[in-house]
Amino acid sequence: MASEETRTLKSTTNVSNSAPADSPESTGATPTRAWTKRLFVVGIVLAALNLRPAITSLGALLEEVRDGLGMSGSVAGLLTSVPPLCFALFGVMAPRLARRFGPAAVVCAGMVLITAGLLIRPYIGGTAGFLVGSALALMGIAVSNVLMPVIVKRWFPDRVGSMTGLYSMALALGTASAAAVTVPITDALGGSWRSGLAVWAALAAAAVLPWIALVRHREASSGPEAAGERPSRARDAEQAQPVLRITRSRTAWALAVFFGLQATAAYITMGWMAQIFRDAGVSAGTAGLLLAVTMVMGVPLAFVIPRLATRLPRQGPIVIALGVCGLVGYAGLYLAPAGGAWAWAVLLGIANCSFPLALTMVGMRARTGAGVAQLSAFAQSTGYLISIPGPLLVGVLYQHSGGWGLPIALMAGLMIPQMAVGVLAGRNRTVEDEAAR
Repeated sequence: MASEETRTLKSTTNVSNSAPADSPESTGATPTRAWTKRLFVVGIVLAALNLRPAITSLGALLEEVRDGLGMSGSVAGLLTSVPPLCFALFGVMAPRLARRFGPAAVVCAGMVLITAGLLIRPYIGGTAGFLVGSALALMGIAVSNVLMPVIVKRWFPDRVGSMTGLYSMALALGTASAAAVTVPITDALGGSWRSGLAVWAALAAAAVLPWIALVRHREASSGPEAAGERPSRARDAEQAQPVLRITRSRTAWALAVFFGLQATAAYITMGWMAQIFRDAGVSAGTAGLLLAVTMVMGVPLAFVIPRLATRLPRQGPIVIALGVCGLVGYAGLYLAPAGGAWAWAVLLGIANCSFPLALTMVGMRARTGAGVAQLSAFAQSTGYLISIPGPLLVGVLYQHSGGWGLPIALMAGLMIPQMAVGVLAGRNRTVEDEAAR
């Protein structure tokens, strides 16, 4: 089996030939390159920590938010569908914004939006205001979601697997932490769900700082680039690259559908799993911990799975293994939600590690940085669009059936096509070969 370094050698050459202004090859600042790469690692980790607390902190307090804002089950289902909707709408803008302003500047702006959205959404007033504040934070998450694989491919082309694992692990840690400690923090702040949600703005504000430094470094070292001009070598190389018609690529479509189905499962889990356990008689605090266990499984596995995936010519076996864990977990959640709660939380947490696998395949299914950017935007935007109906449908089924039998059956049923398209997306192919014209 080829090692990760061997598999990514070609991508190193391709990226250096088409480096953007904020990549190491374009700055020409060799003495500061090591410092800049370390700062990128810090920025990537802090950004990843903030890509899910806006969602899982809400999942832990969904019942309190529903009561406080007077939401019905269907409206709450709509609320859990807002994240994938925003990711689909705003994520597609990320490559164009990155070309215009640079990936670092766009991620920096994304962290600012997350901070502002988390800070204002509990206090802006009413359901509509809460949705607006949530959308603002999710807009920042959306563009950062798309650009993380791009930044990894361009700055760490010889360590795609390990760096994808690092930020996937940080993302899982942020997800789990928000699920685990939001209820205790809320209790410590006097029981106000508004304060319990707003406190996560502090973590987002911390993530802004390294990206400001990276943007300033880019402006100081890029010369003509700061005025909107590109170095001629990078510009000529970019013009020489073939134009991708990404919708012609079967691999791109398979990856988009796989991304959409795993996102459906993830957002149903983040939005409703705590409520499933609470309805089964589990206390609110324990339900939050169970959700945290599901999310925290991604911390070690999000580091291991990308490294394993880059060492395999096909990622289908990993897809199948994760899918089987999901099916067993849903079966247990249906048959004994309270009795085997911890086991089901662990199994569903393993199944949710399809997310870092999907991100890794985005980096592997394209040879160049430009190809990764286009594939990432297409797969994530299309995938999140596919995932929008899932959480809403679960809310409707829950409200009208009066139980969790039908929603859980839906979740388990979607796991089958997810495994099928994941095997197709895991084939050893690149979108450049399928979509160039």
